[in-house]
Amino acid sequence: MTQEHIQIPRKITNQLLHLAQISPDLEVCGLIGSKNGQPSSCYPIKNTAEQPQQRFQLDPSQQISAMTKMRAQGEELFAIYHSHPTSPAIPSVTDLNLASYPGALYLIISLNTKGILEMRGFKINQQSAQEIVLSLGEDG
Repeated sequence: MTQEHIQIPRKITNQLLHLAQISPDLEVCGLIGSKNGQPSSCYPIKNTAEQPQQRFQLDPSQQISAMTKMRAQGEELFAIYHSHPTSPAIPSVTDLNLASYPGALYLIISLNTKGILEMRGFKINQQSAQEIVLSLGEDG
């Protein structure tokens, strides 16, 4: 059974929006770990894409390090996040083609809207995206 509605705690929501805001011209990216299905930690990872304004690629060594830390803390991979500096918070063709974790939530933060940050979540499987309803900033 797939969960259609996911809560993102305020601490993690604020952290993701802050990371996107301090790097408004480049896509930021990273992982979110969870405990008991609840998002618990954010792991920012360097974007090593050749054109970081338009796409993201997780730095392989930092990704391995983040996954190792997650396991050490008893966490599971919950989500992979990245920002879209100039486009809406929907998966691009590249995002769909490169998505390789069908079990993870893909969070996309958009800075495209003036003064309003938008964050949406998707499950991506075999190049098709299903939007998941997010509740942002609710604790508990």
